[in-house]
Amino acid sequence: MSIIVAEDNIVQRTYLAQVIDRLGYHAIPAEDGEEALALVKSTGAQILISDYQMPKLNGMDLTKAVRALDLDHYVHIIMITSSDDDVVRAEALEAGVDDFLSKDRHPARLTARLRVASRLVHHAYELAEQHRILKEKNDRIEADLKAAASAQRQLLPDMHKEIHGIRIASAFLPSAVVSGDMFGCVPLSPTKLGLYAVDVSGHGIHASLLAVAIGHLITPEYFASTALGPDGKPDPAALVLDLNARFGASDNDDYFTMFCGIFDKDTGRLDFCQAAYPSPFYFGPEGESQLLGDGGFPVGMFPDVPYENHSILFEEDAWLVICSDAAPEAEDQNETPFGNDRLRALVARNLGAGADALPDIIVHALRTWRGGRALEDDLTVVALKRKKTT
Repeated sequence: MSIIVAEDNIVQRTYLAQVIDRLGYHAIPAEDGEEALALVKSTGAQILISDYQMPKLNGMDLTKAVRALDLDHYVHIIMITSSDDDVVRAEALEAGVDDFLSKDRHPARLTARLRVASRLVHHAYELAEQHRILKEKNDRIEADLKAAASAQRQLLPDMHKEIHGIRIASAFLPSAVVSGDMFGCVPLSPTKLGLYAVDVSGHGIHASLLAVAIGHLITPEYFASTALGPDGKPDPAALVLDLNARFGASDNDDYFTMFCGIFDKDTGRLDFCQAAYPSPFYFGPEGESQLLGDGGFPVGMFPDVPYENHSILFEEDAWLVICSDAAPEAEDQNETPFGNDRLRALVARNLGAGADALPDIIVHALRTWRGGRALEDDLTVVALKRKKTT
């Protein structure tokens, strides 16, 4: 271990250097404070013994200068002084001195001070090494999370398209790097469109893994084979029942809410099943609105619970707007939630912007409501508008 000895008196400096070398350390002498400061910057020494009175830069100013450096290690400073003045020592401690050494030549005192300093420096090194290792692990985790988030987003459909006369657009905003939300809109037949939105309980990695598993499971083939009967009759509740049987059989407490629907372009009928997911807004062609569904049970929470089908006529020039509960539950700085009424009014004011713009308008409004703070839950917004045929 290298130890800088800043002492303008050549006899005292030589004596200290010899004692330090005999103790098994490496002494680096400095004739004044400026030279000592340069050595602190260039040698990486972690112990500095400095005289109180020195030319160019005294011990007090040297200490302040060392403490102002942006070093990757801590420098333990021992100040040599012949003064027992409490005021001087208090000033030195305030400047950043760690210990004191009197000018009498007692090797035992110097030895004791250096042993203490060595232990402290070694302890600081171990802490720094542990911090470095933890930072490397954290950086790897962050990189893995970003890669997982990118992969998860690739699973989500490109929601700026048209299927069976329905213009579909979406916005997706995770509260963390990865999300527990999943959604999809897929053609099930030449006339039928399947749509679903899922919100997994909890946040972070565990919720995102379950969301990804659900996304992998609900393929167009699975959707059609489960939610369409042999005669082609829509039965979205059957799909929810199947998911409840699959995920309710696990030993953990995982569950999720879900909205699942099937639109028939020939009849304009929308059959849907709600499993505790927030009720979507339906806006008719004249602007009249209603909330769809009456609640239902979450998926995977209770075995053998019933799920029901409901239906509406999805009229031409009408809208269906699906928002996860992050939208109405978003709180401003006064902890006031955005609420369904405010969300309904926001959507009603902006229907004229078109389906492609509406989800981003909702996201912007929620960010403004939050005062720029991140949402506390994952946000999914899906806007569907049935085009008017000529």
